Amino acid sequence: MSVSPAQISLLIGAVGVASLLVLILRFKLQPFLALLMVSLGVGAAAGIAPDKLPALIETGVGSTLGHVALIIALGAMIGRLVEVSGGADQLASELVRRFGASRAAVGLAVAGLLVGIPVFFEVGVVMLMPLAAGTARRTGRPLPGLALPLCIVLLVVHALLPPHPGAVAAASLLHVDLGRLILWAAPVVLVTAAFSAGLAMVLTRGMQPAQAPSPEHDEPGGDTAKPALGEPPSAATIVSLILLPIGLILVGSIATMMMPARGWVRPALALLGSPFVALLLDVLLCSWVLGVRRGWPLKAVGDVVGSALPAVAIVILITGAGGGFAKVLVASGVGGAVSDALVSTGLPILALAFLLALLLRVAQGPTAVAIIAAAGIVAPAVAQAHLGPDRAALVCVALGAGGMFGSHVNDAGFWIVTRLTGLDVAQGLRTWTVLSASAGVFAFGLAAMLWRFA
Repeated sequence: MSVSPAQISLLIGAVGVASLLVLILRFKLQPFLALLMVSLGVGAAAGIAPDKLPALIETGVGSTLGHVALIIALGAMIGRLVEVSGGADQLASELVRRFGASRAAVGLAVAGLLVGIPVFFEVGVVMLMPLAAGTARRTGRPLPGLALPLCIVLLVVHALLPPHPGAVAAASLLHVDLGRLILWAAPVVLVTAAFSAGLAMVLTRGMQPAQAPSPEHDEPGGDTAKPALGEPPSAATIVSLILLPIGLILVGSIATMMMPARGWVRPALALLGSPFVALLLDVLLCSWVLGVRRGWPLKAVGDVVGSALPAVAIVILITGAGGGFAKVLVASGVGGAVSDALVSTGLPILALAFLLALLLRVAQGPTAVAIIAAAGIVAPAVAQAHLGPDRAALVCVALGAGGMFGSHVNDAGFWIVTRLTGLDVAQGLRTWTVLSASAGVFAFGLAAMLWRFA
């Protein structure tokens, strides 16, 4: 019985993904190193010339980071300035005050939606958990019922919206404009966040934590001293600063799509709406509004901005290594063979993207790694299908939906949420795992509904 080249490629791809999972799960190897090792192994097994393979991986890493690294780093700087200035606490406190004690969970969920835009999931949980704990003490309500709506909203934003690494890398691999991605992802995020927060309130109704919540608040931003001079910035200021780059990116994308090319207005708006330019302008504005104007010395502003980078360095490296892996999959023909095999199942490409990211997420844990690896596998099928920019953006949304599905014991986020809320493993599986799975399926359902209008 002869074996076709496509079958060999499928076998190589399957062994490569399995090896990646074994290295990360069994041997606890750092995902960055595991991705590089598996990229070399898959490339060599697929017959890529040994002297060409390192350059191919470097090209994949470089092309991915050229688009992604700036956005992740600048987004982290904005988040760090918002955090250290006290703006995140001020925003969350104001929302809880406005919504009242009876709807404090709703206020915290809205805070998660806004703070989660520039802040990574784990950082957002650590930042806002003390406020949830304080609200629980003041209102006498159990902490899980207040904290889990906040946490699931943070996860939804992290999985689906730029400048988070999974969404940005998926858009890069599928050649999707970030402004267009935001246009399609934003309504999915809003509706999914509302659904998930409501479900969290139902699942945790009356639930008491099985153990004392952890008092640890180790902030990923380092040990930089917080200047904390003057009154914290207002909630309205923080909302404006968070939404400014998103507005600029959307304006730039709409101008590119709808305005005539002649003249200077469209190029100017396109420049301002370039993701890294919009975020750079916001970093400078945040530095002045949240720092210099409130009396921070310039050195303190520089230290706070710089303290954002160590925390995201490994995220950037993992994202780049994922891009190198994707490049090897495409160049070796493995990605094309996997895409052809998936397409031959008859499932729509949107469902294929969701299921691939879902399987990788459940198997190996981190959301960003699952999204990036799945995006690299489906990228050839997306290119062959000639979907158009809007449907390609919805494929990115489906990848994000799969990437948030079913957080459990192999995911660091599971342990952060359960540790800080006092849930034991069984309670975490009944609540947090169910919540993340439900959010993923719901977001995919919304993307499928939007598909017919794209």
